[in-house]
Formats: sequence, structure tokens, C-alpha cells
Amino acid sequence: MTYTGDVTPGGPAAVRELPELTITKVSVGPMDNNAYLLRCAADGTQVLIDAANDAGRLLDLIGDAPLATVVTTHRHGDHWQALAEVVESTGAESLAHTDDAAAIPVVTRTLRDGNTVSVGHCTLEVIHVVGHTPGSIVLAYRDPHGTTHLFTGDSLFPGGPGRTTNPADFNSIMTDLETKVFDRFPDDTWFYPGHGRDSTLGAERPAIPEWRARGW
Repeated sequence: MTYTGDVTPGGPAAVRELPELTITKVSVGPMDNNAYLLRCAADGTQVLIDAANDAGRLLDLIGDAPLATVVTTHRHGDHWQALAEVVESTGAESLAHTDDAAAIPVVTRTLRDGNTVSVGHCTLEVIHVVGHTPGSIVLAYRDPHGTTHLFTGDSLFPGGPGRTTNPADFNSIMTDLETKVFDRFPDDTWFYPGHGRDSTLGAERPAIPEWRARGW
């Protein structure tokens, strides 16, 4: 089936098979949070992005294969409700940006801009996008056979940046999105947000001036 990225809480997963990486997207919890399980095709290594809620469902998704790492995109509680249980059950390492780590219940190693996270033979680049929270991150997978894939947490959605609470944070998130994301990656880059549907940078790029003008 063609991947669309459309998922609903408790509904079936959406699975995208790339040549070297499988991306499985599910929606969990009352806030319709997306969680992403990445699996290296070469050695089966698995990494979970945002153990947001419904630990039982996430553990079923992980299955019997080892889970190497859980990465939390930012400190807001709806993105880590299942983290402690998943880490305890799997023994996975728990990673988050150093500026948000203190507010996340289980963090075994902290991240900074430019660090990498291994998914077996695949690599995710950490991009620090300040504004939604001080330690929000985007994770970039550069598919050697195709486009780049970004896991944007609550920093970027179809239709605009993540929520901010003051003009300084809004200016920060917009500047980081423009310079670290839109200026670096081409239009066919696919992104996977922390809630809702996916999109591409090309679909969103024309609206950047509008986002700046409206201030949210």
C-alpha cells in the first residue's frame, strides 16, 4: 500500500519501507501523538522517537527485537508518558537535548545540535530548533537512495511552526526553521510531525512569509 502517514489513535500503523530503513508511524494517547519506530534493514536495530503514550501498544509494536534507543523530541509531557515503562521493559537508552533533559523522567544521555543517533547502519542528525521548548530537536535521516526524512516533533507542522508563547520564542523557532531546515533541505524532503499528518518542505515553503507575518 502507498504510504500516506494518516493514522488515528488506536488505529492501524502506517509503514514506510525505505531501502535501508523502515518507518512505522502510530498515533497514541488522548492528544493524538505520533510515535515513530525506525528499524534498520541491515541488522534490525530499532529506535523509537517519542514514547508518547500507551506503553503496551508501543511495546507490542517493538516486539521481540531489541530496542536500542528512545529519542524524546522535547520536554512536553504528552511526548513521554510511556517513556519510563518502555525504557524499563526494553533496557533502551533514553536520549533528549540537554536543555530539556531535566524535565523528562528518564534520560541516560543528552544531545546537542549536530550530534548523531545511530539506527544500526543508518544515522539520524540532531538539529536543535529553539522556540517550542528550549531543547526541541528535529531528527534528519538522509536516505542515500532518495529524499531526506525529518522527524520534527512539535517544531514544524503542515501549516506552520509549533506553538510558542512570546515573540522572542516565535522569532527563534522561525529563524531556526528557516536557517537549519528550509535553507538546508530540498523541497522533496518529507517531514513527520509530533501530531497529525505529514507534509513536505516544498508544500510548506511558500507559506513562510505568511507564518512570519501572522506571528504564530
